[in-house]
Amino acid sequence: MGISKTKLFLFFSGACLLAALLFVAYVALALNWSYSKGERAGFLQKLSSKGWVCKTWEGELSLVAIPGTSPEKFLFTVREAEVVGQLNALMGKRVALDYEQHKGLPSSCWGETEYFVTGVREAGF
Repeated sequence: MGISKTKLFLFFSGACLLAALLFVAYVALALNWSYSKGERAGFLQKLSSKGWVCKTWEGELSLVAIPGTSPEKFLFTVREAEVVGQLNALMGKRVALDYEQHKGLPSSCWGETEYFVTGVREAGF
């Protein structure tokens, strides 16, 4: 008797559709659920739009270090256009960044780092 080609096609089509739906659900969960949230303060050094196909905004914050030690850099990604504008206005100044950490994103199309800045404000000394 055997399995007909139509049943085999429907089985593999359903399996592919289920795999695609699970992938979409996983990405949605990874983007909307944060592993951690926090704040970092330092001097905003760099902000640039990067990528060949997927353009993302990537930035660099120089954390205030103890005198005599090399500064630590905090690399981050920005997804919201409003925050990009605020960061550009504060370039070179001491700022406090609010961020969320999203682990497990499947590619760099969502950002080169796992730290996504959600807010920024100028910080005084």
